[in-house]
Amino acid sequence: MTIIKPTTRTLAMTRRSFLGATAAGATGLALGFPRPAIAQGAPLKVGLMLPFSGTYAKLGQFIENGFNLYVEQKSGVLGGRKVEFIRLDDESKPETATDNMNRLVSRDKADVVIGTVHSGVAMAMVKVARDSGVPLIIPNAGADEATGPLCAPNIFRTSFSNWQPAHPMGKVVFDEGHRNVVTITWRYTAGQQMVGAFAEGFEAAGGTVVDALTVPFPEVEFQALITRIATLKPDAVFAFFAGGGAVKFVTDYAAAGLKGKIPLYGTGFLTDGTLKAQGDAATGIRTTLHYADDLDTPANKSFLSAFEAKTGETGDIYAVQGFDAAALLEAGLGATDGNASAREALFAAMAGAKIDSPRGPLSFSAAHNPIQNIYLREVRDGRNALVSVAGEAVQDPARGCRMA
Repeated sequence: MTIIKPTTRTLAMTRRSFLGATAAGATGLALGFPRPAIAQGAPLKVGLMLPFSGTYAKLGQFIENGFNLYVEQKSGVLGGRKVEFIRLDDESKPETATDNMNRLVSRDKADVVIGTVHSGVAMAMVKVARDSGVPLIIPNAGADEATGPLCAPNIFRTSFSNWQPAHPMGKVVFDEGHRNVVTITWRYTAGQQMVGAFAEGFEAAGGTVVDALTVPFPEVEFQALITRIATLKPDAVFAFFAGGGAVKFVTDYAAAGLKGKIPLYGTGFLTDGTLKAQGDAATGIRTTLHYADDLDTPANKSFLSAFEAKTGETGDIYAVQGFDAAALLEAGLGATDGNASAREALFAAMAGAKIDSPRGPLSFSAAHNPIQNIYLREVRDGRNALVSVAGEAVQDPARGCRMA
């Protein structure tokens, strides 16, 4: 992976502009005032707050493996400092997220925190990060608020906003001839924002959402709602599930006889990291995401080869997001000689980073959300094969962000 460092102009964030951004977007943010010099040989403490158990355990594992792969390729060093990991299983439980985040920041003294998958957990992490000023890189959770109303100079995302991969699919589904669609998802932040963004794009194109079905997170008993879909007979279905829930929904959908009768669409989380378990039930599903398994670029080929050599498994978007989180952190630390406490320069360098990612060109908006391509993919022969680019350099609208 190639990191293109920001220009001198980008790095020249003035104290006034930084303080102004802080006042608008992150009350209480700890600024980059002079601090004691880094102790000779002191490691960089990276807190990994991810789900290592439960519904999203495999996603957390792949994010961690992707991050570790990048660090290993740099001989265990970022910005001239050896990396020390502090692992914390968040169990995808929002109710314990604030305490867990505070533990990493206050007790374990993490220099930077990487996390997480579940949007509800991420929102608690965002609030602690805003109060404490600790750098937070979100490698998956797409809650729009993190780079919207709660945007802050110290909060970055290497994944997506929930709006970003879902909105382009609305036009795709309409252009493929479907006019009446049912949506289905878990009843929580990520699901509601994903189907909301899809509906926004679909209805803007001229389509109608005839029913919006939901189940409590992390329930995986879908039979009653699949029966409802069969009764409604829509032109197509748009679904958001991930991890074990995605496996169960896709296999139940096929078992109910709807595969091949009512086309199934979704964001890529429906089929990423789940294809082996879904088997033939997933074949033909079309999804939109900021990655496709067969992107024919040197960066992606190199990443997939290295990831398989390290883990024995095929890399996916979760691994890519973890890999890019480490790359973004290195971009910041490279501008501060490894000093994570030099926050003005650290955040300015991260904001200006341009990364040759396995997913394609990756840069960051003023809200610190990725600017990236969104790809239309189709499951073929057990892979999320590229069909086309559904949206080039898609930028989240960052509604409510007042950082700059």
